[in-house]
Amino acid sequence: MKILPGTIAMPIHLVSKSEGEGDGEILGPDVKIVTSGRRSISVDSSILASVSPVLQSLLERPLKRGRSSAKVIPVLGVPCDAVLAFVRFLYSSRFSENEEEVDKYGMHLLVLSHVYQVGQLKRACEAGLAVRLTAETVVDVLQLARQCDAPWLYLRCMKFLAKDFSSVEQTEAWQFLQANDPWLELEILQFLQESDSRVKRRRRKREQEQVYIELSEAMECLQHICIEGCTDVGPCDGEPPSKSKGPCSKFNTCQGLQHLIKHFAVCDRKRTPGGCFRCKRMWQLFRLHSYTCDQPEPCKVPLCKQFKDGMQEVKVKGGEGKWEMLVRKVIAARVMTSLAKRHKHEPVHEY
Repeated sequence: MKILPGTIAMPIHLVSKSEGEGDGEILGPDVKIVTSGRRSISVDSSILASVSPVLQSLLERPLKRGRSSAKVIPVLGVPCDAVLAFVRFLYSSRFSENEEEVDKYGMHLLVLSHVYQVGQLKRACEAGLAVRLTAETVVDVLQLARQCDAPWLYLRCMKFLAKDFSSVEQTEAWQFLQANDPWLELEILQFLQESDSRVKRRRRKREQEQVYIELSEAMECLQHICIEGCTDVGPCDGEPPSKSKGPCSKFNTCQGLQHLIKHFAVCDRKRTPGGCFRCKRMWQLFRLHSYTCDQPEPCKVPLCKQFKDGMQEVKVKGGEGKWEMLVRKVIAARVMTSLAKRHKHEPVHEY
């Protein structure tokens, strides 16, 4: 087959005939793809139709009168080399996100894969562009992802913007966006605000969870002090504290609780205007313990039985909603902490 100047021929393709038509035959390129600069690429129509439903639809259209029998598909507006890379993918159906074409023509290939509905290439282009995002390119890639219906790439661009918006603000692409696309600018600013709100909510949630964990540890230490005794406060059965035990395994929590218990035992609350704050805190810890205590026998923690009896009366009246919620949070924190410790100390089995 004679190749005209400016024409690029792709490899010939083996097409098998149906049963009864004999052996397969070798068919040469029968379609021309015309690119910018009037360059043309000769390709096999069966390959195009098998990979792209849009190209298949174009090839199935009848030729107009007065035209030659050769079909021509114009692919304009992108560099010829990008169209060549696109055709190479159609022939091989293999595309690695690390290939050189992504660096040079990734955005062009994303447009072509979207227009001609080549899903595998589109996903590869999205992945390749996502790992190559920079402050200078993210705005352009975001606009392209929006136009090419690529939500995954769009979200990756938005997250990149939220992470390094101060650098993106200095780029010409952002300034051009502000001047020409106020709606997309508004979308970006709203996403940044929502992202900041999510970060604050997660931070508040972590802080709250840490409070519940600390309260759960305080309940364990309170039982430990009242039942076993610790360095400064002895158990409730009257035995003196043991100085030979050394620092407690939860020394920081136990030390603070022991100081609070010793103060609670000797404090003259009537002399403090409005009541003693430290005694109120100790009172709340005793009360919280009674709500979380599941001991069938009389508990050795002071005031546990009294609070339990009062708790039954309050339940009959339908109160204590906030306390019950706090108790559920503390119990959940205790369970999660216990599971985390168990998982940490479990041996790892190799198979």
